[in-house]
Amino acid sequence: MNTGFVRSLILALALAGLIPFCFAAETAPAPFWVCVSNERSGDVTVIDGSNNSVIATIPVGKRPRGVHPSPDGKLLYVALSGSPITGPPALDAQGNPIQRKGKDDDDDDKNADHSADGIGVVDLAQKKLLKKIPAGSDPEQFAVSADGTHLYIANEDVATASILNASSGKVEHIIPVKKEPEGVTLTPDGKFFYVTCETGGEVFVIDTASSKSIAQFTVGGRPRSVAFLPDGSRGFVPSESAGTLHYIDAINHKLLKTMQLPPGSRPMGTAMAADGKKLYVSTGRGGSVCVIDTASQEVLSTIKTGARPWGLGISPDGKTLYIAKGPSNDVAVIDLATEKEIALVKAGEGPWGVAIVPR
Repeated sequence: MNTGFVRSLILALALAGLIPFCFAAETAPAPFWVCVSNERSGDVTVIDGSNNSVIATIPVGKRPRGVHPSPDGKLLYVALSGSPITGPPALDAQGNPIQRKGKDDDDDDKNADHSADGIGVVDLAQKKLLKKIPAGSDPEQFAVSADGTHLYIANEDVATASILNASSGKVEHIIPVKKEPEGVTLTPDGKFFYVTCETGGEVFVIDTASSKSIAQFTVGGRPRSVAFLPDGSRGFVPSESAGTLHYIDAINHKLLKTMQLPPGSRPMGTAMAADGKKLYVSTGRGGSVCVIDTASQEVLSTIKTGARPWGLGISPDGKTLYIAKGPSNDVAVIDLATEKEIALVKAGEGPWGVAIVPR
């Protein structure tokens, strides 16, 4: 049954005095939007989480990838890049990328349009792009501080991380890392942000107070993202080309354990359950999402999704998983209780990132 209809019915019954308002408030899910960046069509699809309908398509610029809301939910930040889209590199026998002629798989500077690089700022109420602010070269993924004052950005083609003042639109710091920085995640306490580097598999830990790198360790295999437990004590880093998931000590910033994911997995995106008990990992060309028990670091199950799932987002009530699937230009909606697909929503071309925005 349509969730939007159920919600409306419950509220109508409450207004008629047939059920208590408290019951209606507890039963009706909190409203939220699912914002999906579409890498190839240069826009953002906005989905109403109450009924999984598309309510807006917002043009934002070239190659939108990383996407996050401001803490108050009024703005949506989108990483934009003029670097050309290319396919993933070939892998050697160990699962490491084979680089050709000194080129990385995503940074053909000769054909790059760096005037398109930046962070797009979208007004969600008006559903339109307000402006594009500088964010260093070729921004891909980023994180937003809890107070909304700063953005922490990976600059893929120049091997740096940038710290952007969201109010002034100025880049305040540029920190050298290694080749092809991609994943950026803040620790839950906001004291550090982690940057994963694809080419050599390094993970950098940068202090947000000093804006300096304070630790570095290597996991290998093209690490794509980082997810932390809610208490910040441990984290998980997926390595795409190796098909592995790394369990890390986020206090002492070191690798603890590496686990092999199911055959064919090319792990990319991560989404942590609010209670920290389960981690969801998209497997890219593996065509599924792995459900990880964070206590035992074991695969509990796999959810078949179809072609190349990447970005993930969990609804505010923790009941639904949204999965961006680039090749099929759609978003899979998964009921987490049954781990079954309950809807498939058409997006733009090349859905990449998912941001959940409570309304």
